Amino acid sequence: MGTVFSFDVRVAAESDTSRVQAALAAAVASLHHADETFSTYREDSQLSRLSRGELSLGDCVPEMAEVLQGCEEAEAESEGWFTTRYAGGLDPTGLVKGWAVQRAVRMLASSGADAVCLNGGGDIQLYGGPWRVGVSDPLRPGGLAAVIEAHRSLAVATSGPAERGCHILDPHTGRPPAAGIASMTVVCPGLTRADVRATAAYAMGDRARAWLEELPDTEGFAVTADGSTWQTSGFARHTAKLAA
Repeated sequence: MGTVFSFDVRVAAESDTSRVQAALAAAVASLHHADETFSTYREDSQLSRLSRGELSLGDCVPEMAEVLQGCEEAEAESEGWFTTRYAGGLDPTGLVKGWAVQRAVRMLASSGADAVCLNGGGDIQLYGGPWRVGVSDPLRPGGLAAVIEAHRSLAVATSGPAERGCHILDPHTGRPPAAGIASMTVVCPGLTRADVRATAAYAMGDRARAWLEELPDTEGFAVTADGSTWQTSGFARHTAKLAA
């Protein structure tokens, strides 16, 4: 998926660590499988072959239909601000990473791990806790714009150009979003939804705040191009105070 993944897994001393170790190996394998299946860069991936018409959806692994269905739901929820066809082809990668990370964490949780933090390129799925997650300040390299605290399952996804340049386009114009958001962070229970909602909200710009306020179990935090910030009404309950 073109990025780095890191695992932090906590296991009580009396737990069966062999089960957790086996689940960790399976979780890593599942991420490689997702990359092999959904990569837009691999000519032989099932997604590439499906996009070229060489495979039907019925010929693909069952996860393909699951992911594409999730993309359709995200497109409807965001009124088209999230879409798999913004560049003219079939590209569900705005959902796949979050979906793959959330699935991998579920494997570890079911194995008996007490707490898990899986970071996929800066988008994070948490299980158990306590955890503290820093939200990078896009305008001050090395600085933090916010710190999120979690004591249960929670996902944190951030979209913006700071790390990878401008890779999110306004699907209605095909150009970078006109509104001046430097980064958009979304917090909700699962990373599948957090990831697509952060992407859609970043593309929306000024419309994002009202949209996020209407979504269940979802909060947002934005850093604008001029350095100011805004947050949804319930975001503060997830945050810790920054050190002076």
